Amino acid sequence: MQDNQMAQHLGEQHELKRVMGPGLLLLFIVGDILGTGIYALTGQVAAEVGGMVWLPFLVAFAVALLTAFSYLELVTKYPKAAGAALYTHRAFGIHFLTFLVAFAVMSSGVTSASTASRAFAANFAVITGLPAGGFMVTIIALGFIALVGAVNFRGVGESVRINVLLTLVELSGLLLIIGVGFWAIFGGQGDVSRAFTFEAMPGQGVFWPVIAATTLAFFAMVGFEDSVNMAEECKEPSRIFPKVLLGGLVITGVIYVLVAISAITLVPAKELGEGDTPLLKVIQAGAPDFPVGVFGIITMFAVANSALINMMMASRLIYGMAQEKVLPAILGQVHAQRRTPYIAILFTTLIAMMLIGFVGAVPALGGTTALLLLCVFAVVNVAVLVLRKDKVEHRHFRTPTFVPVLGAVTCIFLAGPWTGRDPVQYVIAGILLALGVALWFVTVRVMKAVAQPA
Repeated sequence: MQDNQMAQHLGEQHELKRVMGPGLLLLFIVGDILGTGIYALTGQVAAEVGGMVWLPFLVAFAVALLTAFSYLELVTKYPKAAGAALYTHRAFGIHFLTFLVAFAVMSSGVTSASTASRAFAANFAVITGLPAGGFMVTIIALGFIALVGAVNFRGVGESVRINVLLTLVELSGLLLIIGVGFWAIFGGQGDVSRAFTFEAMPGQGVFWPVIAATTLAFFAMVGFEDSVNMAEECKEPSRIFPKVLLGGLVITGVIYVLVAISAITLVPAKELGEGDTPLLKVIQAGAPDFPVGVFGIITMFAVANSALINMMMASRLIYGMAQEKVLPAILGQVHAQRRTPYIAILFTTLIAMMLIGFVGAVPALGGTTALLLLCVFAVVNVAVLVLRKDKVEHRHFRTPTFVPVLGAVTCIFLAGPWTGRDPVQYVIAGILLALGVALWFVTVRVMKAVAQPA
């Protein structure tokens, strides 16, 4: 594959229509970050640190903020779509590394969608009165991801108005949790002191349990990196991106901390950490008269949106790599009537089904998503420093040098086994990347065979 072919695929040509101003970009960023993480993993974070459940979310916010500064320099310097793959290719020019980064992003989308499917199934079981056991949740989750695949195949047009609606629905659920929590606090209910009570295994101290919980909480902060793919559809991206992206991160960070405080005030850490529907328990404890089914539907709507967005992204990435002949050509086929990449959709849906069926647990899937993206973020932070030698004619954001250095170090640190990360996450990530590498080598061999004269 030639450099100009890769560059064309990574956004060097064919500008998109610029329709997004600061307001719509902010809603896109907030809506992309909000979703499955906070709805599904708050309880698991509480199980690690007890009442100080807000602290890992705060640490995760700080780590995400460092990498966001790196993304800001790159997106204002190269206001093109394709994100991490584009920056990796520009910085290192190694096609295989670019492929690994792109496939890791794709894999993170599939694991994120699988996490959302499990969360959807757990909430569906609760509000319908079905058995909430592992087998039933798995069956529902498999059916849900199949439905997502069908919707993806049919084709889902991107609409700013729909994005605004989905963001408001996701936001309403979290604001409801905050409102219920603080209403209870001012009404003398709950136990605010729990928010400052640290609980962990004897002899562990504070540092390592918080780090272990942060590896889970980080899943709730991802999504901001997707916004750089909207650069070609934004008005004056080099000017508006810094304030909007940082503003979106701050808004979601504050919401997450307030949700965590409200949740632990009303529900003890041990109870919050049981099951896959922690925020439903908060509503039941703080507003027993509120129809729990309504909040369950809000939660399902939020995680369903996350699943669909991630599966669309994953299938299009697979399609794009097949079009560039770095994956088997069959994965790049487009359906004649629907005009959607149906083979890529089937491929990513089957991977998600295998993850749901054989892995299952929400923490393992969410943790794998965070692990893959931490590795991608480490590469992006290094790319910022490498690309300092590449000068562009227009003005752009420049982050202080220590920020990407600290960002790379923290991402590598949080991706390491010393954090207490569940080893199964490395196994899942390794299998997914090994699948991608195998497909890469199959494609290379086929291409060489085709190129040889008869």
